[in-house]
Amino acid sequence: MEVCKKCGLPQDLCVCETISREAQKIIVRSQVRKFKKVVTTVEGLNPKEVNLEDVTKKLKSKLACGGTQKDGVIELQGDHKKRIAAVLASLGFSENTVDVR
Repeated sequence: MEVCKKCGLPQDLCVCETISREAQKIIVRSQVRKFKKVVTTVEGLNPKEVNLEDVTKKLKSKLACGGTQKDGVIELQGDHKKRIAAVLASLGFSENTVDVR
């Protein structure tokens, strides 16, 4: 049986991913860009512990919007500050660590 190097538990019971998701401080902001277009940015996700491409893809599909991931920041088209905490919670992040500004 293999043992996780971080937590010391067997691979079947490893909780490293859950702990790393709960420990991140996520900042959600809304910005007005060119031509008065609103963009919601999600910062603070650690790319070493979370696959940003997967999170971006899931956020785009659940919020029904376009978006991209650049330099560790997820940019979503439109103002999604009201709904994004609940969507991130459904993806496994703690709502307490999401700071909506």
